[in-house]
Order: sequence, then structure tokens, then C-alpha cells
Amino acid sequence: MNHEHEPVDPAEAPEGATPSEQPSGDSALEIENAELRMALAELREQTLRERAELENQRRRMAREVESARKFANERLLGELLPVFDSLHAGLKAAGAESHPLKEGLELTLRQLLKTAGDNGLAELDPKGEAFNPEFHQAVTQVPSAEAAPGTVLDVFQKGYVLNERLLRPALVVVAADA
Repeated sequence: MNHEHEPVDPAEAPEGATPSEQPSGDSALEIENAELRMALAELREQTLRERAELENQRRRMAREVESARKFANERLLGELLPVFDSLHAGLKAAGAESHPLKEGLELTLRQLLKTAGDNGLAELDPKGEAFNPEFHQAVTQVPSAEAAPGTVLDVFQKGYVLNERLLRPALVVVAADA
């Protein structure tokens, strides 16, 4: 129903308006309705964006909390690495003979490694494995007829990973071409 061309009573027209300038009641409602629909669409879009942002923020926080939980002990476990090294060196120096002191060192080392392992620490002792530059640091290369080139022949110092993140690389001797 279009009322634009219907005659308008000049007495009902606003002061100074000519009959052709007056909006009809229906067209004014249609305009207002269209404006309200546009405003509603904008609010819906804004709400969706805000929800998406909140969800992204929630996921980001969950990742940060998980990372903090996994690596909370990193400093403490890193400071224990020299203790592990000392215990390994003491056991190596004790030789093959059974002795109560040696047995005590072995028990202490096992307990420490179990506790550290329960907190995500794993020892890297790659003797006999292929050299991996992500987890091993080559100290030297030695020609070897017994091992394939690139194989770890000896480990000077064990490496450690915390929840699959390298804490310290293993110091190794690698087989070179013979």
C-alpha cells in the first residue's frame, strides 16, 4: 500500500511542509522497521564477534595454564642436573664391586630419577643410537669400524628433557667415516 501519491489535507501537514514532502505513516514505519532490523543485525554480529573473542581468550588461557603446569618445575629440575651428574660420576668411580656406599648411591639416584620422572623429566642416554642434533651435542667424532657413521659411540654427559622439551642436550662422541 503506497500512500505517497494520495492527497494530503493541507491542514494536517506540518507547518511549512508541502503535501509532497510529508512522509506517509506506513512509509515512516517501514523506514523505522528497516533501521531497527539493521541495528538488530549489527548487534547480533557484534555479539557473535564478542563470543568468538571470549572463546579464543578462554582457549589461550587454557593453553597457558597447561604450559605453566607442565613446566612449573623446570627451574628446580634444571638445578638438580648437577646432582644427577655427581651421582653418576660417583657410581662410575666406585667400580663394579658391590659396596654399601655404592648401593646407597644407586638407591638415591633411582629415587631422585623416579621423582623427577614423575614430574616429567626423562634422561637421554643415547649410546648406540643415531646422532640427533635436536637432543645431542657432539663433542667429537671418532672413526669406527664397529658402528655406522653418525652413531653415538659414547656419552660424556647425559641429557635431559622435560615433558618433551629439551632441558640439556647429551654430550656425545659420534662415529665418523672409517
